[in-house]
Amino acid sequence: MAKLISAKHIANKVVNKEDLFILDVRNQDEFKDWKIEGESVEIINEPYFNLIDGVDSILDQIPENKPVVTVCAKGGSSEFVADLLEEAGKKEVYSLEGGMKAWSEHLRPVKIGDLENGGAIYQFVRLGKGCLSYLVESNGEAAMIDANRMIDQYENFIEENHLTLKHVLDTHLHADHISGGRKLAEKAGAEYYLPPKDAGEVTYEYNQIQDGDVIQVGNTTIKAVYTPGHTIGSTSYIVDDNYLLTGDILFIDSIGRPDLAGKAEDWVADLRETLYKRYKELADDMIVLPAHFMIMEELNEDGSVAEKLGILYKQNHGLNIDDDNVFRKTVTENLPPQPNAYKEIRQTNMGKMIPDEEKQREMEIGPNRCAVK
Repeated sequence: MAKLISAKHIANKVVNKEDLFILDVRNQDEFKDWKIEGESVEIINEPYFNLIDGVDSILDQIPENKPVVTVCAKGGSSEFVADLLEEAGKKEVYSLEGGMKAWSEHLRPVKIGDLENGGAIYQFVRLGKGCLSYLVESNGEAAMIDANRMIDQYENFIEENHLTLKHVLDTHLHADHISGGRKLAEKAGAEYYLPPKDAGEVTYEYNQIQDGDVIQVGNTTIKAVYTPGHTIGSTSYIVDDNYLLTGDILFIDSIGRPDLAGKAEDWVADLRETLYKRYKELADDMIVLPAHFMIMEELNEDGSVAEKLGILYKQNHGLNIDDDNVFRKTVTENLPPQPNAYKEIRQTNMGKMIPDEEKQREMEIGPNRCAVK
């Protein structure tokens, strides 16, 4: 019987750059679209249907002295292949428990730093999807920003740290993943906030968050700064005057795409205004904390995704395009494929669709695609 390995264990290996050999047995198109990546990851793809009758054809590709992890969509096929590898004499073989769906849903909390008047800010890294969410805690109170739909992982963290969740905020109406913000707020009895310019079609009640609004969390503050461009309502949050939560406007290695609501040409000017003027007015030593990352190289040694604003103005290519026309062309023509099921995800985040949990998982399958290449 195949031994199982958890998504948490895999995540720690990826972040710690431990050697990891993966045999992915999904179909080739699924593998090409999205896979487990990392500096220490060696991965090959051989579809399950090619291995039903045995694994002899790939044994020469499997290392002798390294653990092997088999991976599939949900965990069943990879267990079968792991058993075949063991029968063929491979000694240390594991199957990823829950498959790529489990990998997509695992959240890894990382402490970003302490707050000036007590408390801390934490980043929840969704390695399998590139999503980043945040918890701010001070004096026993907490706020969540850009929560994913797997809210049980936030609830467990909040309970373990003896916190009371008071506020839940989204930086914008998300299009690449389903927000858990409203559900988390409802269960905790907290207030849920959304920028009103993104909420014109929502079917539920929410608190409007406007430019300059300040939310108190224990002894610290969260200040809203209107920063349109990815969406017309995109709003950044400044925490403790030291941390800048940029949503999907500014990433470590790129900038946000303006096309996911079909408004690319209309929103280009807003995006440039935000990146080249609004953020320029902020302190260079402010720590940028985005809502997504694109590539594993954006992770720091501790697995966090964070960098000083001044450094990004020197190194991020999206912040160094002098010509307006070149900028416009870059952010309207140089775009990756749109996120899988992004229209349905937007509808879900508006409250117009209520897919069951399995459907929500399917809608989110695939990589994050919120950035300009």
